[in-house]
This record gives sequence, C-alpha cells and structure tokens, in this order.
Amino acid sequence: MTLLRDHDLAHAFDHASHSYDRLTALNPGYRTDLHRSARRLGLPDGGRGLRVLDLGCGTGASTRALLRVAPHARITAADASAGMLERARTKRWPSNVRFLHRSAEALASAGHDGVYDAVFAAYLFRNVTEPGRVLTTVRTLLRPGGRLLAHEYSLSGSPVHRALWHAVCRGMIVPAGTLTGDRELYRHLWRSVLDFDTAPAFARRIARAGFPFVRTVPVAGWQTGIVHTFLARTEAS
Repeated sequence: MTLLRDHDLAHAFDHASHSYDRLTALNPGYRTDLHRSARRLGLPDGGRGLRVLDLGCGTGASTRALLRVAPHARITAADASAGMLERARTKRWPSNVRFLHRSAEALASAGHDGVYDAVFAAYLFRNVTEPGRVLTTVRTLLRPGGRLLAHEYSLSGSPVHRALWHAVCRGMIVPAGTLTGDRELYRHLWRSVLDFDTAPAFARRIARAGFPFVRTVPVAGWQTGIVHTFLARTEAS
C-alpha cells in the first residue's frame, strides 16, 4: 500500500472529518492519554502569559487537552485539513483559542519564528513526508528554552507490540473506517505506524533536529509500546 501524503492526506482527513470524533471515541483512553501528555509539558501557572501552538490539531481533541492544563495560555491551533478545522470550529472555545489553516512550514514563512513557548503535536510527525524537516521548522517556531511535546504512534521495536498493532487494525480500525467510507485513510493509519520510526529512533531524530534534551515516556493501557510521548526542549539563550 502507498502511504497518503501532503494534499492527498489532507483531502482524506477532510472527508473523514464528519466521523472522526466518533471513531476516536471508540479508542479507550484516547482523550485521557492526550490530557496526560499535555500535562507533561509542565506549563506553569495554568499557562498564564504563555503562547502555545497545537500543531496538527485535527478536530480539537488535543486543543481541549491543552486547555485543561493551560486555561490561561494563548493557544493557536493549526491544521492542514480544512475539513478537520471546520469541525473543530463548530465547538465552543474561549477567546484565548484561535484556529489557523496552516502547516508548520506555512507558520514559519508567515513570520512566527521564535513566537511560541511550547508546541504540542499529537499524531502529526508520522503523517508528514519529511518529519526531520518539520521538526527543524518547529524548533524555529519556539523561543529559546521552548518545549516540544510530541504524542505519537511510534512502536517500541518489540515484535509483540508490532503484532498487537496489526491485530487492532485488522479487527477494529480498518473495519470501522470501511463502515464510514474512509477505509483508505485508516489503512494509511495502519501502514504509517508500521513504517514510521521506532520510539528510540524518533527520539534520536528529535535530538538531531536541534532538541538536545529529549525524554520518552510510553502511554498507559493497551497502547503501551504503541504510542509514546516525547518531551523535548531547545537550548536556553
């Protein structure tokens, strides 16, 4: 199977946006895990005075997780899929949240360099053509000493966890996508996780992109060894 990339992937997410929240709700712990990862950013004082970027925000589940831990931060939620953003905007948000139809590269070219204190990126990097280049761009968006939290499907490297991912996709994810008419997207999800970096390899990739401090934490529950949190920080000035 050929992976979806760039415009084709954004179009697939546009089409799936109408059912995406219902499908993620079938995943035990999906929103709880996002909240735990957002909390690991360690933003002080509820994010007061801080600017936070939710990159690849989708329909807003990661944005909601950020709001729970940083209700006073100025949050910019960006995504390359217009359809997913449209769904996100239909929900109720406080005035300190804004949504942008942008990729990381577009944010950088629009003059956002050095603007953000933290970047939260959930399920983003395995879906871009060049994750190393996007990581480097994210670093330029951060202020010195800024934090990156990547919450990502990145297998541990164990054959057991790889076999579990195969079983979950065959038994639940792909059939659910078939029912909603989004089979191609969910087959992409299956394959993209298998083809992406293992957790140790992705941590090394983050470090090479200019984040000298990287910590890897597996999520709890059935996704242990399948989804990991990567907390990284840039050099302070």
